[in-house]
Amino acid sequence: MMNKYKSFGCISNRCIALLHVGGEDTTRGGPPWLVSPPAGDNLECTQSFNREKVSSSFMILALGMILILSVSAYSGISQVSSNVKGVRKIKDILIYSDTAFYSSFPSVVKKTNGELLVAFRRAPDRKIFGEKGTNHTDPNSYLVILRSKNGETWTKGPELIYAHPYGGSQDPCLLQLRDGTLLCASYGWAFVRPDGIPNLKQPYFETSGAVFLGGYLVRSTDGAKTWQDAEYPIHIKPERNYTPYGTPVPAYNRGALYEAKDGRVLWIVAAHDSINKTSNHLIVSKDKGHTWAYIAPVAVDAKISFNEASVIETPEGDIVGFLRTANYGDQAVIARSTDGGKTFKWQSMGFQGHPMNALRLPDNRVLITYGYRHKPFGIRARILNAECTDFTTAPEIVLRDDGGNGDIGYTWPVQLDKDRVLVVYYFNKDNETRHIAGTILQIK
Repeated sequence: MMNKYKSFGCISNRCIALLHVGGEDTTRGGPPWLVSPPAGDNLECTQSFNREKVSSSFMILALGMILILSVSAYSGISQVSSNVKGVRKIKDILIYSDTAFYSSFPSVVKKTNGELLVAFRRAPDRKIFGEKGTNHTDPNSYLVILRSKNGETWTKGPELIYAHPYGGSQDPCLLQLRDGTLLCASYGWAFVRPDGIPNLKQPYFETSGAVFLGGYLVRSTDGAKTWQDAEYPIHIKPERNYTPYGTPVPAYNRGALYEAKDGRVLWIVAAHDSINKTSNHLIVSKDKGHTWAYIAPVAVDAKISFNEASVIETPEGDIVGFLRTANYGDQAVIARSTDGGKTFKWQSMGFQGHPMNALRLPDNRVLITYGYRHKPFGIRARILNAECTDFTTAPEIVLRDDGGNGDIGYTWPVQLDKDRVLVVYYFNKDNETRHIAGTILQIK
């Protein structure tokens, strides 16, 4: 549904909008390759006032309203709290917000020296250029990072991780290996002019004028001070598409990679196995992400799409994936391998939410977090046993229920200390600026 709103003023050339939220759209905020048409922020903004004509008193009032909303949204403890024994919500925090940018799809790691890193995708909010709306493909979509010593206060100016030479990048997914190496997985889109489109090798995937580039990884061996050039994973046979320069699309996905006990890096990737459907597959690396090998399908179905996925290994050695779906009633799915990844079986987890991420807690239980893209829009979680077998009975924890619409989520948890966890995500309130936020939980 197209949501329309009109601005009531502009300050420093940035639109301050009075919004109303339209109907529910559970695809909003998904990856552009997930569905067609793309699940972008199809919002329409009409500037009805010339900023030179706005009175000074109105400008002061507008600024005051923004300040009040900002403080009320991110100071102290929100009204939502957990009724799960041993879990207490401490507070919500604002990590990064700028009205000129659409900030989304974060990940977070805690370095060996205790410093926290949040990576996210930052692209211009196209409305600052007078355009009608913003979607999830943009030629100026870059991977950036912020730092924190305590998880509550963060550096102000994002540092660039990587700018792809051929297009915009999406979803920086951080993984810290045991030797301190940082990997950041992403994927990209190239913007091809209309006269070039007929010359592309077919099939290719195009949306909003952008053609899919597939996945890549960058790495840092000095604690994210510098990042090396992109490395490209293998193409897997189930993927049907070609890149704009005519090569098979390299493997890609949004979600957490995992370093297994045997040193292998596990990555559940997605593949377009038909025009409008994706499936999940396991690839592994034995050399810290430099080279990859295809292992097995994780979840494939004739009608259901499986895509954004996170993976962990249990104490008993099972490999468990948490999968986002389409054409399946928005059901969360778990996939399990009991033979080291050679074969998988998948099933519904019995609840809605996506995409999911998993964190092993100090007592070996597993915290899974996810966006909830139905009213009331927000962020939710569950705590599973060590082997992740009680997903149908684990009670749901509501972290937030004040989201502006379904364009929220993409959670990523990290352990702050023995009892506290930070869950980061992107968010909007009242359908306003997309920003990076977090919730701090106490889990005993």
